[in-house]
This record gives sequence, structure tokens and C-alpha cells, in this order.
Amino acid sequence: MKKVYYLSSCSTCKRIMDELNLSDFEQQDIKTTAITSDQLEQMKAMSGSYESLFSRKAMKYRSMGLNEMNLDEKDYRKYILEEYTFLKRPVFIVGDDIFIGNSKKVVEALKVLLS
Repeated sequence: MKKVYYLSSCSTCKRIMDELNLSDFEQQDIKTTAITSDQLEQMKAMSGSYESLFSRKAMKYRSMGLNEMNLDEKDYRKYILEEYTFLKRPVFIVGDDIFIGNSKKVVEALKVLLS
């Protein structure tokens, strides 16, 4: 399976996706097609935790006061399902591998795998 979860209004997601050949990827814009509980469970199983999928850079993280709370795995799961901006993006799934976020290290590892 090859799939990418992204946000179409995110210029960083667009830039990364434009650098790759995604013709054989299923693409899901998380703003128009929300991630399901099952999809999130699959990502968690691959990544090891909900926290690894959670974006602390989302504007709502501070505005909701989440930065002042002690969040646990249950909280991370709840917030990701409630608000799409809390999913760290993009998320690429290639077979049994998952690539989360837009750090250079993650993008380079994905490029190596796809080449």
C-alpha cells in the first residue's frame, strides 16, 4: 500500500509531494476527507504512538491551551480525530514503513526508499 495523508492548503505538503513521483499513491486530503479511527489506529500501530503523529505546531495547540496540559495517548488520539490540524503532516505510508512530518531527515529517508 502506498498512501499519503496531507493538507491541500499546506505549502510544505505541496512542495514535498511535488518533489516525489506519487502517481501510484492514494492521496487523502485530510481537510476534505477526515481521517477515520481505523486509519489513525493503523498509523499508530506503525509509528508506535499517537504522540508521534501529533503536531504541536498547529495554531490550535496553543489557542486551546493544550501546551499547558499534560496530554496522554488517549488525549492525542482524541484531538487528532477531532481536529485535522493536529495530525503532523504529511504522513506517507509505503508498505510497512511510515514517514511522519516534513523534517529533512524524514523526507530524505522517503526519497531513498522510493528511488
